[in-house]
Amino acid sequence: MLSGTHLDFDEESKALYDAVAPMHSEAEFDAVLSQLDRRLPGTGTLQQRYEAFRSAFVIPRDRLDAVFKAAIDACRQRTLEHIDLPDGERFTVEYVTGKSWSGYNWYQGNYRSLIQVNTDLPIFADRAIDLACHEGYPGHHVYNVLLEKTLVRDRGWPEFQVYPLFSPQSLIAEGTANFGIDVAFPPADRVKFEREVIFPAAGLDPSGAERYYEVMALVDRLSYAGNEAARRYIDGEIDAKAASAWLERYGLYAPARAAQRVKFVDQYRSYVINYNLGKDRVAQFIDARAGGDAAKRWTAFTELLSSPRLPSDLTVSASR
Repeated sequence: MLSGTHLDFDEESKALYDAVAPMHSEAEFDAVLSQLDRRLPGTGTLQQRYEAFRSAFVIPRDRLDAVFKAAIDACRQRTLEHIDLPDGERFTVEYVTGKSWSGYNWYQGNYRSLIQVNTDLPIFADRAIDLACHEGYPGHHVYNVLLEKTLVRDRGWPEFQVYPLFSPQSLIAEGTANFGIDVAFPPADRVKFEREVIFPAAGLDPSGAERYYEVMALVDRLSYAGNEAARRYIDGEIDAKAASAWLERYGLYAPARAAQRVKFVDQYRSYVINYNLGKDRVAQFIDARAGGDAAKRWTAFTELLSSPRLPSDLTVSASR
């Protein structure tokens, strides 16, 4: 690739991330959209109704930092109940603009991270816990802290001071960061916390929390629409404008968010599979070991964070 060879989307993801995302048809997404259509009655297109519904759950800019601090504190507290982290670990948060991503963890070494949150577009209530867990606890920050502690310092493997972003390690990193949200906040527990802490901190009506997350659970089933848009775009079947339109139609992206996502694909290409396929692979791996036992889930999750793995190892191990 560095010398100019072009790989198609699936070839590239296999070469870089040791995984190929399954293909999904328009019919599969249409079935979910039909459910959402019934869940969000009214006038206008489904996308318009969804945006109107979601607009009531935007975190006001002047409350953003307080909301994120509340989310981070809760994520950290829940993580520390199950994972021993070294003294001195911490991270700082910055709010930035002009990025193709919504959040980013820049690991600094010595158990410290810089987490940046992009404020170009509205930030919705669910993103506080999502970003606090994904970028912080028990996500990227904890993952990098444990790798430094267990592999670099304890085992003396200096090569793990380098994290190649375009590598199989990223499917594990993004997969654990996304699945870690559910580990720290199982769905029913999360809705309760959102209703009691996050919504009041954001100045939002907590009575709408349960319905909001019911709708968002359906929208989450459209996540692979982003992979399909990226696959077709990278493979030259559609252009950037058509990729944005696909995301709006099948992923319910607002136009500005769809355009931002296409910029992300321009920059990171097949990396997009690491979020949803990575989460699914990690979930299968953890559930095969822990089932519904919450304590065992945390144990298996911590072991995965602390060890060098390949995505194909997750599939083989989960099937045993």
